[in-house]
Amino acid sequence: MEQADFVHMVRMSEHASAENSRAYRLSVGAFAALGYAWVLGCLALGAGLLGWAGLQLLQGRFRLGLVLLVLAAGGLFWVSLRALWVRLDAPEGVEITALEAPALFEALERIRRKIRAPMIHHVRLNDEFNASIQQVPRYGLLGGSVNHLTIGLPLLMALNRPRFLAVLAHEYGHLRGDHGRFAAWIYRSRLAWMQLHHGLQDDSSPVTLATQAFLRWYFPRFSAKTFALARQDEYEADRIAGRLMGRDVAAAALTEMEVRGAWMQSEFWARHWSKAADNPLPVGPYRSLRRRLARMPDPAFANDALRQALQRISGVDDTHPVLRDRIEALDTPPILPDWSHGNAIELLGSDAKRWVAHFDRQWCRDHASEWKLHHAWLMQVRARVQVLTADMAQNQAQDLVELARLMRLLDPRAVVRPLYEQALAHDPQHAGALRGLVQNLPDADRQAKLDGLQRLWDCAGDDRWWTARTALAELETSRPGMEHDAAAYKQWRRRLDRAQEVEDRVWDELSGEPFFGRTKPHDLSAFELAELKAGLMQCLPVAQAWLVSKNLREAPLRRAYLLCVELPGLDEDDSFHLCRSLERQLNLPGSVLVLWPGESPTLQEIQRYAGTPVFQR
Repeated sequence: MEQADFVHMVRMSEHASAENSRAYRLSVGAFAALGYAWVLGCLALGAGLLGWAGLQLLQGRFRLGLVLLVLAAGGLFWVSLRALWVRLDAPEGVEITALEAPALFEALERIRRKIRAPMIHHVRLNDEFNASIQQVPRYGLLGGSVNHLTIGLPLLMALNRPRFLAVLAHEYGHLRGDHGRFAAWIYRSRLAWMQLHHGLQDDSSPVTLATQAFLRWYFPRFSAKTFALARQDEYEADRIAGRLMGRDVAAAALTEMEVRGAWMQSEFWARHWSKAADNPLPVGPYRSLRRRLARMPDPAFANDALRQALQRISGVDDTHPVLRDRIEALDTPPILPDWSHGNAIELLGSDAKRWVAHFDRQWCRDHASEWKLHHAWLMQVRARVQVLTADMAQNQAQDLVELARLMRLLDPRAVVRPLYEQALAHDPQHAGALRGLVQNLPDADRQAKLDGLQRLWDCAGDDRWWTARTALAELETSRPGMEHDAAAYKQWRRRLDRAQEVEDRVWDELSGEPFFGRTKPHDLSAFELAELKAGLMQCLPVAQAWLVSKNLREAPLRRAYLLCVELPGLDEDDSFHLCRSLERQLNLPGSVLVLWPGESPTLQEIQRYAGTPVFQR
């Protein structure tokens, strides 16, 4: 199915749901039943043909055609049976019991009773900044399911008890009542069809080809028709959390998760991996993370993170609504909350420290090879720093900016402001130096920051969106003794709107199909490519990656890249979120779109147009 057709069907499902929710659910149920009817029909046909042909052979009517019919019928029967009993793996994590964490299980039981939800059969703890409930079918597409609750240790560290319980109430909300059972059935069916679809792609038998053809037609339409239902389920789960814990608490939990998650991605993990410069053996992150999450986020960072989150628009790539839509649905203002005082890790009781130590050890084991390679990469960085430092008298502005950036890779707290000031003495209009200087000025010197941002706006078109966004974050942040400058805020607000229009056009061109139109081999230097590989090495799901440059009509001088990553074992939603995370984290010298092989682009298209992978694990 073409992307435009898929988007059209998604919009149609949203309209149908809004006009008549009951009729929409009936149509979804009927379309889901069509998939079951296909499988059961193929199963019956295969069994019937197998029985008839087998009977003919037993009666001595041996013909080559009958033998071929037996083989075909047997293949059809097996593929259909495989579809019915497709297995979904239980979520990863360490199972915990009521004996180990009685306070947690008591809280879970209170939530379950209040919203009249079914039992949670297994509770697991993992190292993700998230919580989720997954229903794993007992017998494939048919039969009941086992409910698994997975809780991320960082989430317990970040949120106070009421907000954490609001997150749990949201997850429980997916299982409530008749609507919950229907949504859960559709969700299980969606996962099963997706797994079957992917599982049959490499099978080229004649019988399988017919099932593949049906799934290529059925699965995209099933995903599009059920999209609105999945969105509705998220909103309903939020409303349940709001009724149980209070709308303000539920909204505060969503906002704090957004800001804390952005901080972990952009700051914490970069600082943690920088420890490899002085430590050849891996260092566990979670003990340090627990201490850092106990502090309040930087006000400017929090304002900026919230602003970016509120600017996102719900698309058709993700069934989870964006933060703005979820906050509005709770009828609460989209503002920064008071940050959590204390955290919910106390629900783990006396075993809390043990679990932190456990996941530290596990992280070190899982990342041992990546840490070793990152240590080697930082040794290259250190060597480059030594070269640049030795030639300080000869360094130009670009060399000084590079030196400052590399010093921060080795030590995020390194003092680099003098380097940016020296670079500006060489070239007062150097965009990288102006940007670096602004980021290193003290919070108390607001006017100097705004002056630097004004200079950057005047000389650097490619940095204008970042410039306006940073200026607004500064003007929105309350600081002692500083009054709100309404005129400056209004001016930078207009500038951001103009810059956003340009960025939107650039992004539409970069992300528009065909993805490989106007592409060419990447232009990274050996050092830049080594830095990209170091970043990809830290992301364990990435098996290999391809990189090409893309020429943009909207911004012909801007460097832009298309990065394709192979993510074996991840479903569509997880792949989507990981790719968006990589776009924010990877340090490429230009705009980047990260894709994964699927319906479009396919793995074959990526290999054809992008050539040899730039990274292989």
